[in-house]
Amino acid sequence: MSLSTEHNDESTQNVNQDNTWQTFMRLMSYAKLYKKAGIFAIICMLGYAAIDVYFLSKLPDLIDEGLNGNNPEFMKWAPLFVIVCFIFRGIFHFLSNYCLAWVGNNVVSDLRQNIFQHVMAMPVAYHDKTSTGTLISKLTFDTEQVLQATSKSLLTLVQQGAFVIGLLALMFWKSWQLASIFLIITPIIAVIVTVVSRRFRKVSKNIQDAMGEVTRAAEQTFNGHKVVLTFDGQERENQRFEKINKNNRQQRMKMVATKSASVPIIQIIASFALAFVLYIASLDGVVEGLTAGVFMGVVTYMTMLLRPLKLLTNVNSEFQKGMAACYSIFSLLDEDKEKDTGNTPLARAKGKLAFEHVDFLYPGDEKLALTDLNFSAQPGETVALVGRSGSGKSTASALLLRFYQASKGKVMIDDHDITDYKLQDLRKQFAYVSQQVVLFNDSLANNIAYGKPDASREQIIEAATKAHVIEFAEQLSEGLDTNIGDNGALLSGGQRQRVAIARALLCDAPFLILDEATSALDTESERHIQEALNTLQQNRTSIVIAHRLSTIENADKIIVMEQGKIIESGDHHSLLAQDGAYAQLHKFQFG
Repeated sequence: MSLSTEHNDESTQNVNQDNTWQTFMRLMSYAKLYKKAGIFAIICMLGYAAIDVYFLSKLPDLIDEGLNGNNPEFMKWAPLFVIVCFIFRGIFHFLSNYCLAWVGNNVVSDLRQNIFQHVMAMPVAYHDKTSTGTLISKLTFDTEQVLQATSKSLLTLVQQGAFVIGLLALMFWKSWQLASIFLIITPIIAVIVTVVSRRFRKVSKNIQDAMGEVTRAAEQTFNGHKVVLTFDGQERENQRFEKINKNNRQQRMKMVATKSASVPIIQIIASFALAFVLYIASLDGVVEGLTAGVFMGVVTYMTMLLRPLKLLTNVNSEFQKGMAACYSIFSLLDEDKEKDTGNTPLARAKGKLAFEHVDFLYPGDEKLALTDLNFSAQPGETVALVGRSGSGKSTASALLLRFYQASKGKVMIDDHDITDYKLQDLRKQFAYVSQQVVLFNDSLANNIAYGKPDASREQIIEAATKAHVIEFAEQLSEGLDTNIGDNGALLSGGQRQRVAIARALLCDAPFLILDEATSALDTESERHIQEALNTLQQNRTSIVIAHRLSTIENADKIIVMEQGKIIESGDHHSLLAQDGAYAQLHKFQFG
C-alpha cells in the first residue's frame, strides 16, 4: 500500500503542476456517450438540494403560524407536506445516486477496456521493463480511484454546493443582518475544519501504511512457513508481527481520537458562532421586526451550514486523488503501441527463412545480444541452436516473431524482409512451444485449441493423442472438458508441456519454434513426445533451441552460439569430428 500511496503522491504533484484541467476534460470525453444520464443526475441532485432548502424555508412559518395558533389550517396540512417532501427527496436521492453511479461505472468500464486493449497491443520491450503488478494496479486500483473520487467529488460539489447557496439565500432573505454576521465568522470555521480534516487525512494515510505492513508481514511469513519452521523462526516472526500489529493498533486509535474530537470541536466552534449571533441579536435595534420563527429559522440555517461546508472543504483533496489516478492511467494510454510497418499479406509461407548479418541490441543495453548472425534454412529443414544460457538463442527466435526489430541486417522469410509482412499474418506462420508454458484458466480442450479456436472436436482429440495428452486427460473428472485452473495448476510440469505441444500440433503452421520443449518431461514421456515432434517437423521448417543435445542429433543443421555469435555450424557428425565447442558439450553431457 505504501508503494501505491507514494505513486499517487508523485502523480498528484504532476497533476497539480501541469494539467489538471486537461486531464479532467480528457476524462469527461469518456462521459460524452452518457451525458444525458449525467445531466439528469445533476438535475436530480439540484432537486434534492432544492427540496431540503424549501423544507427548511417553511420552518419560520411552522413556528409563527402553526405552533402559535395564528393559522390552524397550516398545521392540518403540515403532516402531508412533510410526507410529500420526503417522498420527493427520496426519489431525487435515488435517481441522482443511481444515474451518477451508472455513468461512473460505464466510464470506468470503458477505461478498463481501453487499458486492457492498449496493454495487449504494446510491444514486448515495454512489458520487459514494466512489472505485471504495476499494470494490474492501473487496471484495477487506479480506475477504482477515478470512480470513487470523481463521483464523490461531483456529488458533493453539486448537491452540497446548491444546498449551501440555498441556505445562504434563505438567511439573507429572512434577516440580512444576522446572515452578514455569520459570513464574517465563517472563514474562521472553515480554517479550523480544514486543519481537522488535514489531521484526519494524515492519520488515515498512516493507517493505510500500517495495514500494508501487516499484510506484507503476514504474506511473507505464511509463504515461507516451511523455512520458518526449519530454522526455528516462529518466536522471531511472532515478535516482529507483534510490533507491526501494535503500530497498526496505535494508528487506529489515533483515528478514533481524531474522529471523536472533531465533532465536539466543530460543535464548540458552532456554539461560539451561535452565541455571537445571539449576543448581537440581543442588542437594541437589531431584532426589530424579527419574529421568533424567523430568528429560529436563521439560527437553524447557520447550524446546518456546518456539515456541507466541511464536505466542500474536503472536495478538492478527493478530486485531486481522482485526477492523480487519471494522470497515471492516461500516461499508460499515451505509451506507443506496437508498430506494424508491413503491408504485404502472407497467407501461408513456403518455409524458407534466413538471417542476413543480423545485429540486435536490447533497449537500454550497451552490449549487442546478437552479432552478425548469418544462417538460413530451407523448407522442411530443422535448424538447432545450442549454446550456454545467454548466448542469444531465444533472442533469435524472438526476432523471427518480430517481438523485437533487428538493429542491423535483415530477417527473411521466403526471400522477403519480415518487416514487409503484415504483423498478424507473419505470426500466424509460427507455432511456438517454450520452456515457460502459458496455459489459461479454461478447459483442457480450449487450451489445446487456443491457436486454432475453430478446430473441430476430432482435430483436438487427434492433437491430444499425438502429444500424449489424452493419456492423462482420460483420468481427469471431465476429460478434455476439465478446467485446469490458473496456468494449468491441476497439471504437472510435464503434462503442461504436453498440452503446449498439442497446441502447436493443432496450429499446423509452416514454421515451428521449439524452445526447450521437452525439458520438463520424464524419459518415457520425452520418448513419446519426441516421436510426435518428429512427425510434426516433417514438411515444416523448425527452429529448435536445446540444451539437451540428445533431442537435436538428427537436425539438418546445428548452430553453436556463444555471446550472440555463431562459433560453429554443421550437422551432428561433422561437428563431433571438428572436436570443437559442440564436441565438448557432447562429451560433458554423455561422459
